[in-house]
Amino acid sequence: MTADVETAALRVQHLTRLTRDLTDRLSLEMDALRAHRAQDLSEGMAQTQEMANLYRRESAQVKANPAAIAAAPEADRRALIDATEAFETILAEHAVTVEAARQISEGLVRTIAAEVAGARAQGVGYGASGQAMQGDGRAVALNRTA
Repeated sequence: MTADVETAALRVQHLTRLTRDLTDRLSLEMDALRAHRAQDLSEGMAQTQEMANLYRRESAQVKANPAAIAAAPEADRRALIDATEAFETILAEHAVTVEAARQISEGLVRTIAAEVAGARAQGVGYGASGQAMQGDGRAVALNRTA
């Protein structure tokens, strides 16, 4: 094996391993969300972000210079293609799952905010002296992003 072939093979194998690891990580996150265990995500969030950034950099380098992996053996390149296809499938599912969780969370926040605002509005009226009674002066802020 020449140096070019060996370097290309190592690069493809590294990217394949990274792609599979990131795919596994996203699968675990989806499982946690589907099991209503969103708190489990916080532990690995930094690791997932780091892996995603590394994947983005590595894949951008390959896209910018496909010749860097062209000399790799066909079996290694096929493994990378298969890993990438699996990753894209999981990534699409992950996006749907995260979006559903976001919508549910935002709906809960809106419902709670509406309940709090409704409860505060009740009880404000006029006292025996004809003066308006003081309501709860605390404000409720609703941020529309999750």
